[in-house]
Amino acid sequence: MATRISKKVMEEVHQWGSMKQHGVTLKYMMEFGSNPTDKNLLLSAQFLHIELPVRIARRSIELENLPCGLSQKPAVLKVRDWYLDSFRDLRSFREIKDMSDEKEFTKIIKAIKVRHDNVVPTMALGVLQLKRIMNANTAIEDHTEIHEFLDRFFLSRIGIRMLIGQHLELHKTNPNPNCVGCIHTKMSPLDVTRNAIEDARAMCYREYGNAPEVTIYGDPDFTFPYVPSHLHHMVFELVKNSLRAVQERFVDDDRVAPPVRIIIADGIEDVTIKISDEGGGIPRSGLPKLFTYLYSTAKTNQLLDEDSDLGIANTVTMAGYGHGLPISRLYAKYFGGDLQILSMEGYGTDAYLHLCRLGDSEEPLP
Repeated sequence: MATRISKKVMEEVHQWGSMKQHGVTLKYMMEFGSNPTDKNLLLSAQFLHIELPVRIARRSIELENLPCGLSQKPAVLKVRDWYLDSFRDLRSFREIKDMSDEKEFTKIIKAIKVRHDNVVPTMALGVLQLKRIMNANTAIEDHTEIHEFLDRFFLSRIGIRMLIGQHLELHKTNPNPNCVGCIHTKMSPLDVTRNAIEDARAMCYREYGNAPEVTIYGDPDFTFPYVPSHLHHMVFELVKNSLRAVQERFVDDDRVAPPVRIIIADGIEDVTIKISDEGGGIPRSGLPKLFTYLYSTAKTNQLLDEDSDLGIANTVTMAGYGHGLPISRLYAKYFGGDLQILSMEGYGTDAYLHLCRLGDSEEPLP
């Protein structure tokens, strides 16, 4: 049940939502976090105390004014309430002057991060609730303003979670010497990709009782600074899609399913990961829809249903809930990279994941 919001709270939300956001770079996060002294932790908390309400207020305002009645869908109202609760928690916290304040503030933002854990499936459910009542002649993919909002919303969420996560990680007593908060200064893309492959194949086994092989080519000694959890998320999503496509294409075939092939190339500007499959490809008419929300290439409709228990994180199937590709592209774009999909209908699909290795790209702030 959505809560009624007082006029005073909404006036404050609009006031903060009109303030300027301040982006940070991967390089700055590494330099600042490499020496987590009390002084730096205090500075970080003071920055977040001002920055987080601005970012959260902007999203709260947008959640109130969505097209096609999306704002009134029960799942979207639930997300709006989470954002407003977090805004109130941040604004009601006193000025941060010493380490005692910092310690208490850190507990508050840790709780905010947990509160927002299920935002993605809950928003997906909200869009699905809208899709169900839409005119049969109107595809959700045609509503560009909804997709543009979701891009802004999820990109902002990645930034908010990165800033909170970074601050929380800097409090670790025995951090990995190669880690600065969430950032691994010597991340091996090969190792992270291998882990993502294992997770995707395990999911494929659970769903189909089988999983195609995956071959991987790349320099095992190559490392660069990046956020391993972001890379894992992107590679897992892409490999999962490829495994599903190959498995479904060859399920009744006597031939051995061809492997999914991954190549990792380290360029001067970008690290590029290419994921190729022979899963039959995507029709050219479907390519523009790939990065829209709630579009799935799965043959069976395994998207979220209205009764999904959103508190259970493992409800995601091989088909996910139609948010995987667009959100993966946002993770790539967050640090200046990109994700491109090329396909040959009747053969297979190539995904090119570009990761900016320079680290000086500032956060895109929607």
